[in-house]
Amino acid sequence: MTDADIRKGMPPVKLSREEFERRYRRQFVDPAFAPLGRELDAIIAAAWDAYSHSRKAPLTRKAGAGFADPDYDLAVDWLDARAKILEAQRRHDDADVAPRILIINGSARSEHTCPGEMSKTWRLVELAEPVFIEMGFAVDILDLSRLASEFGKTIHPCKSCVGTAMPLCHWPCSCYPNYSLGQTQDWMNEIYPLWVAAHGILIVTPVNWYHVPAGLKAMMDRMVCADGGNPDPTSTHGKNAAEAKAIELKGWPYPRHLAGRHFGVVVHGDAVGAEGVRRTLSDWLTDMQLISAGRYAELDGYVGYGEPYATSHRELDEDHEFQQGVQNAARALGNAVRLARSGHLEEPGAALADPNPK
Repeated sequence: MTDADIRKGMPPVKLSREEFERRYRRQFVDPAFAPLGRELDAIIAAAWDAYSHSRKAPLTRKAGAGFADPDYDLAVDWLDARAKILEAQRRHDDADVAPRILIINGSARSEHTCPGEMSKTWRLVELAEPVFIEMGFAVDILDLSRLASEFGKTIHPCKSCVGTAMPLCHWPCSCYPNYSLGQTQDWMNEIYPLWVAAHGILIVTPVNWYHVPAGLKAMMDRMVCADGGNPDPTSTHGKNAAEAKAIELKGWPYPRHLAGRHFGVVVHGDAVGAEGVRRTLSDWLTDMQLISAGRYAELDGYVGYGEPYATSHRELDEDHEFQQGVQNAARALGNAVRLARSGHLEEPGAALADPNPK
């Protein structure tokens, strides 16, 4: 396929003014908005102007010193996200600050919306957290159930810029927010610094149809920029595919922005898939050059295997072995972080060069 064939591409998705307005108004079906007709008309007109002129990033400023093109206009959102990542990295590297553990709740269930009952995953998070606190760690909890129960929390899908060229995938992700398309309130710019600041990451998740829940998978996809992503969007002048390809073909170093952090994984199911999900998560984290905290830190198992869903919380109450396994996973991860911070645990392959970093 030639470059010309690629450029012919897929059919356009530009909406007409009428279709744009029809979709935009769907947000305001509540009768409380009925008296605000004129105000909504004005807002929709402004939104159409932004959409029709493709104003993805309406607020920008010059990149400034330290970038390949200091005069290039970068989105204020991206610069703010970058500043938070740099600060998180400084905290991570500060030997005088208590090491941090990030616990990720991968379940979408919550008692605050459907189904009206907390997840077993959250209960396992609550088993792990006090172990880390007792060991002297600072703990952050990333509760991905908020995607389904909290207003204004979204993880937009990865657009696979890396499939064009690795330098086109910016660190942090520059695809969002896209104001012209209404792709706003993206949570990832808050999530990236949590990963960067952490010395250890514990992912706790259920099995959904042989895989992780959708929110966790969306986050995983958007973490691709942490694994070889380009920290300087001015080098590609935004999303200039030709420039990105030229840079990659000269030789791209694939910077691993999270390398050296330790991880643990806890996966629970009720019938199938737990081992496969645990292996998938472990492979993904290892590919990003994070380091497993060992066998005890990678747990998979079943809670209430083959039993009714209605009694699953009771099954967890009675499964003291699995509860102990979760606490062991936390202790193993905590021990690995302690040893690594003290210089007594080193990655055996740290000094080796990857012949195929892609």
